[in-house]
Amino acid sequence: MTPPRALLGVDDKDRLADFARGLHQLGFELVATGGTERALLEACLPVTSVAAVTGVEEMLGGRVKTLHPAIHAGILARRDHPDDLATLHRLGYRPIDLVVVNLYPFARVAAQEVAEATVLEAIDIGGPTLLRAAAKNFASVAVVSSPEQYGWVLAELTAGELSPASRRRLAAEVFQLVSAYDARVAEYLAGDQPAGDGSWPARLSLSGRLRQSLRYGENPHQPGALYQTGTDPAGLAAAELLQGGELSYTNWLDADAAWRLVQGLDEPAAVVVKHSNPCGVAVAGDIAAAFRNAYDCDPRSAYGGIVGLNRTLDEDVAAALAEHFLELVVVPDVSPAARELLGARPRLRVLTVAPAQQVSPEALEIRSLDGGILAQVRDPARDDETQFKVVSRRAPTEEEWNGLRLAWRIVRAVKSNAIVLCRDNRAVGIGAGQMSRVEAVELAVHRAGESARGSVLASDAFFPMADNLEVAAHAGVSAAIHPGGSKRDGEVLAAADAAGMALVTTGRRHFRH
Repeated sequence: MTPPRALLGVDDKDRLADFARGLHQLGFELVATGGTERALLEACLPVTSVAAVTGVEEMLGGRVKTLHPAIHAGILARRDHPDDLATLHRLGYRPIDLVVVNLYPFARVAAQEVAEATVLEAIDIGGPTLLRAAAKNFASVAVVSSPEQYGWVLAELTAGELSPASRRRLAAEVFQLVSAYDARVAEYLAGDQPAGDGSWPARLSLSGRLRQSLRYGENPHQPGALYQTGTDPAGLAAAELLQGGELSYTNWLDADAAWRLVQGLDEPAAVVVKHSNPCGVAVAGDIAAAFRNAYDCDPRSAYGGIVGLNRTLDEDVAAALAEHFLELVVVPDVSPAARELLGARPRLRVLTVAPAQQVSPEALEIRSLDGGILAQVRDPARDDETQFKVVSRRAPTEEEWNGLRLAWRIVRAVKSNAIVLCRDNRAVGIGAGQMSRVEAVELAVHRAGESARGSVLASDAFFPMADNLEVAAHAGVSAAIHPGGSKRDGEVLAAADAAGMALVTTGRRHFRH
């Protein structure tokens, strides 16, 4: 009886020898391409070269190895089609029953500072062709595209054979893999043209690797999952969970809101987020003081909130956190002593995120809508302050300027319509997500209470009418910053001057929906 045949051609040799040894013990004949053949020989396994099967040596520096009818006819022949099998027999070819292939690391090479010729050589041709052929014929052929599949595939083969459901699952994973691979190549070839100037790609492909299935989505009846994007795991999606239970869908959203905002602040800073909106933000000389001040902005809303810190979580911060009920803390690092203290509160989730890497100015944000996808270039973390203009009769004092800068960095992270009041290096009142901007001002003033007197205000979009500043001035707000550009800018400026307020325009809006 002719033994089953397995074709192996892998760039990633991790666990290869053990997997191939298991196949050999199950009676498979091993056929391999050059580098894989050498690895199997070094593991003292019997192996047949692809060249011996095709009768043609590898050529063009390895560009052509498996592109031959002896290989692809052996993979694509339908076992329930007598004509297919007769053709194989007439030509002296044999069926291939198992294909084990992983691809050249194109994305990793493309991310390096190397010549384009080197990047182009990392585009795999034979690998995707083999995978697609085997996946198309999954009714007869099993296809293994990742070392992560070796264990369960070998276990199922040892128990008898791969089930039709398993072969179908493996085939689906192939097309997911190849689709993502091709999308990365297309992205590279399209170049670094800034999006939004007419150079948007004609087709947008999205891909990600499953990190975890979530307990549910926004609500218990909605399934949810977290995927990682990019060549290497990075950012919040690659954060390490030091303690506490797995995060929910809304936990991840809130953690992202907290992390994005706190990373945009230079001084030791703390952010408290609730329902993806900051309810407390502060900067201070040390991170513990920053947290306490951020929490005190709105203690009622901060209860059960998500905290973001931009410095190492130390013993002082751990002690401060212990005074409150919080869902999650996201930080760059945790000191050993703080870990021990936090261990006394095992239900508090603690996430550590590697330091932020340079984000491409053309990085896209993606959102779904019914029947489609919206894409936009990410809003930058800060604006060019040389473009800020004092339009009022009175210029801001140095203290007011410091508050205006902080408020302007915070307001971009608040859902529109958004108003932020700041004083003493912290937010004291935040009005988020209101349908009317003046109501957002009223809400921010109400939350600030007496702290509104002497505070400064930031608005994410222009003041459409003077009543916004009139409400703020009545509460004692001394200065304001907004994009400007309203037809009623003159009326707004008149209201500021009448109240003795300093008014600054930025020329840039920061809606966040």
